Amino acid sequence: MGKIQICFVLLMLFAYLITAKAEIYIVTVEGEPVISYRGGIDGFAATAVESDEELDVTSDLVTSYRHHLEQKHDMLLGTLFDHGTYKKLYSYRHLINGFSVHISPEQAEALRQAPGVKSVHRDWKVRRLTTHTPQFLGLPTGVWPTGGGFDRAGEDIVIGFVDSGIFPRHPSFGSHNTFGPLPKYRGKCEVDPDTKMEFCNGKIIGAQHFAEAAIAAGVFNPAIDFASPLDGDGHGSHTAAIAAGNNGIPVNMHGYEVGKASGMAPRARIAVYKALYRLFGGFVSDVVAAIEQAVHDGVDILNLSVGPNGPPATTKTTFLNPFDAVLLSAVKAGVFVAQAAGNGGPFPKTVLSYSPWIASVAAAVDDRTYKNHLTLGNKKILPGIGLSPATHADRTYTLVAANDVLLDSSAFKYSPSDCQKPEVLNKNLVEGNILLCGYSFNFVVGTASIKKVSETAKSLGAIGFVIAVENSSPGTKYDPVPVGLPGILIADVSKSMELINYYNISTSRDWTGRVRSFKAVGSIGDGMRPILHKSAPQVALFSGRGPNIKDYSFQEADLLKPDILAPGSLIWAAWSPNGTDEANYIVTFSQENCFQNNVLTSYNSANLSYPDTGMGIGHGYRSKSQIRSFRIIRIRGHGSGIRLGYGDLILKLHASAGFAMISGTSMAAPHIAGIAALVKQKHFHWSPAAIKSALMTTSTTLDRAGRPLQAQQYSGSQTVSLVPATPFDYGSGHVNPRAALDPGLIFDAGYQDYLGFLCTTPGIDSHEIQNYTSSPCNYTLGHPSNLNSPSITISHLVGTRTVTRTVTNVAEEETYVITARMEPAVAIATNPSAMTLRPGASRKFSVTLTARSLTGTYSFGEVLLKGSRGHKVRIPVVAMGYER
Repeated sequence: MGKIQICFVLLMLFAYLITAKAEIYIVTVEGEPVISYRGGIDGFAATAVESDEELDVTSDLVTSYRHHLEQKHDMLLGTLFDHGTYKKLYSYRHLINGFSVHISPEQAEALRQAPGVKSVHRDWKVRRLTTHTPQFLGLPTGVWPTGGGFDRAGEDIVIGFVDSGIFPRHPSFGSHNTFGPLPKYRGKCEVDPDTKMEFCNGKIIGAQHFAEAAIAAGVFNPAIDFASPLDGDGHGSHTAAIAAGNNGIPVNMHGYEVGKASGMAPRARIAVYKALYRLFGGFVSDVVAAIEQAVHDGVDILNLSVGPNGPPATTKTTFLNPFDAVLLSAVKAGVFVAQAAGNGGPFPKTVLSYSPWIASVAAAVDDRTYKNHLTLGNKKILPGIGLSPATHADRTYTLVAANDVLLDSSAFKYSPSDCQKPEVLNKNLVEGNILLCGYSFNFVVGTASIKKVSETAKSLGAIGFVIAVENSSPGTKYDPVPVGLPGILIADVSKSMELINYYNISTSRDWTGRVRSFKAVGSIGDGMRPILHKSAPQVALFSGRGPNIKDYSFQEADLLKPDILAPGSLIWAAWSPNGTDEANYIVTFSQENCFQNNVLTSYNSANLSYPDTGMGIGHGYRSKSQIRSFRIIRIRGHGSGIRLGYGDLILKLHASAGFAMISGTSMAAPHIAGIAALVKQKHFHWSPAAIKSALMTTSTTLDRAGRPLQAQQYSGSQTVSLVPATPFDYGSGHVNPRAALDPGLIFDAGYQDYLGFLCTTPGIDSHEIQNYTSSPCNYTLGHPSNLNSPSITISHLVGTRTVTRTVTNVAEEETYVITARMEPAVAIATNPSAMTLRPGASRKFSVTLTARSLTGTYSFGEVLLKGSRGHKVRIPVVAMGYER
């Protein structure tokens, strides 16, 4: 190798080391962003808006000041660093004043020391944290009619989704040429770089993607992440459909209609801001840019089924970081924000949505379950789980265990009892029978799947399959998997042992253990019909729990979280054909030569057929001839894709119908976003706090049978049991959409109130508050529990404390009687005992709490305001007594 070549290699290696060392940082600088700039700079007039006032980003004043801020960002970087040694990714100008930049740690330190720089945060990652729920929530009969029916529900309200994008040709998002222009929305619509098709159709009103941080970090792969708003994961399509999907879309599975899907607000518009990707989640830099753009564009509601992997490295408090600060400014601009509470349950302090200006949503199990049964030849009936059809009525079939039908003994190295490899099993022995398989640890870690068992059984000609759980791993959650072949999973270990014992007794073997004859028989029941039960809703096992924390040393905050409970378990909604690496539901095609030049030319039972979506570009795909024109960017193979965590615990996809059944607080949040859109439609000028108050104060703490809500929890043996739920599980309670439209009273709050909360919270430095809000601490509440929120939390109650609340009447004149109750360790009293409010009038009342005994645990209670016209306004009360 010559000297020149050696020098070149060394130069490239040096460049690589420098690049590899660089990281992404979010920087905030002095000077107010557009939303809070009150003037003072020569040549630039004030642009600030009052609390809950819409920001006019089209004005010349805003445009001029926005350009001024961006020039200041560029000048700062250009002054400190040589050209080519850094890359600015975004300028944040509307909600916070700062930028995102790709630099080395040494350069980041230089920025920290530079005049005018407020904070420098190394970027951190975020992760993604329905056919029946509209009926369960009473929307078709109790809510939609008040707004003119389902074909008007959510009309002209724009819901923004910061998520993994959207699959625009799904029927849940079809426009059918019924959506006209919406002048108030200013967002743009990107064009697919491959197909040159637009993502918007009127129903989808905006579609953009944000990936500068992901690209700078070297983790963005356009082949699977897609440099467009196209959903490369499925999660974004699912959340958008839950909140705002079209009404009455059939969910067909293996020839059976599970139901008809609908969003909570089926006429709301969808604005897509893709900032999450399936292999790595997302970066806060991209998410903040997406939120800024959404507010700039004029969304009314913002859904965030996303949360942090962990705290930012340099942040002391949960309420102050670039992510929560930009959401505070979004709320100041009048945008209601719903965020998933997190999936760390059922353990305490696992809620991941902390701030009072956000509606933090916990997940509930609704009233629908899918159960099945296996009937044995000895007449025993074994309960199980199986979203599948039944075997033929009045017939039994021979049971054959996978380990007894091996082609040769060498197959044992492949864990044949998992039934993942049909090639190691003897088709002659399996054909026409029911295949018995074992549920091993491979299913828990995702290297084995129920879908693959179904495929194995089908390829061998089996009538059906049974999976027996012989050893239950602590915390394993078994959920139904939709399959076309009769199948059942026996999750109860004792029932599995009954099956195994019956099989062994009935099976004749020779002295070597080889089977002489299979005599065990059975039949599989119909698992396609859901069972509805009155014990719903229940707090889902995985749903993040309180108490809320104010800092990352886990000190408890004087603020209740989560705020509210909504359906989040086994939710059917739209999915993308590019969706999920969850082993049970990868989209696969068994026919060879299915694709030519990335065009689908033939298809089988797993084809991706969609009814006419009214896109105006392609008009859906309803037949074999039509589907030939559908250009597939990439069909995912096994082993690729993101491991979903924060917002999705269980992923269920039925590929041929384009729907998935998912559990997670990611699914609960868009329920609230969609219902908030219905409230916004009826009360367009209400503040985000007023909408949140209406949802919380009208929620219920009773299940459908009229009993107190219960929460799924682990018992000592790590089995799931039900325990009485508390506000740390459900916040104010389970959402009641009909009552939320007419709450009677609201607890309103604005930007200054939230500043007062921050300035009053012990441990938060006033300089840090000013860094993020550009506002001094001129206003305090006396105590953070005095924030005018529809809940009361005192984490450290010494002696007696009195808190105040202000209510505003949003109905006709009404007299309210105020009562309160509390668990015995804390005494509670209210003043006055009654009050009369004229329409639009506001009145204060006080709540006094006194620690009676020190139990070392929280006491729970409530304040109830009962109106003479029938309104009931309830707020939860939480307190723990201390000696000092």
